Amino acid sequence: MFEYLKKSLLTGVGLALRSKTEIEDLAKEFAEKSKMNQDEAKTFLKECQQKYENARTDFDKKIEKTIEKILLKLDLPSKSDIKGLNDRIDDLTKKLSDQE
Repeated sequence: MFEYLKKSLLTGVGLALRSKTEIEDLAKEFAEKSKMNQDEAKTFLKECQQKYENARTDFDKKIEKTIEKILLKLDLPSKSDIKGLNDRIDDLTKKLSDQE
C-alpha cells in the first residue's frame, strides 16, 4: 500500500503543479507515517525532489511547445523574423543616408 501511495505522490502532472515546499512536506509526512528509517526517508525525499524537478522541466517544455504552436497558428512573426526585418531596415537606412 505504501508503495502505491509513494507512486501516487510522484505522479508527473500533480507533482509539477505543486510547490517544492509542498512536495517536501508531503514526503516528510509520508516518511513519518510509513515509519521509514532516517536513511530511507532521506532517500525518499531526494527522490521526490528529483522527480519534482524533472516533472517541472517536462511541464515547462510542454507549455512552451503549446505556446509555439499557438503562435504559429496565429501567424505572428517570430523574434528572429522581427530581428531580420530590423536589420534590413537598418541596411536600407544606411544606404539612403550614404546616398544623400
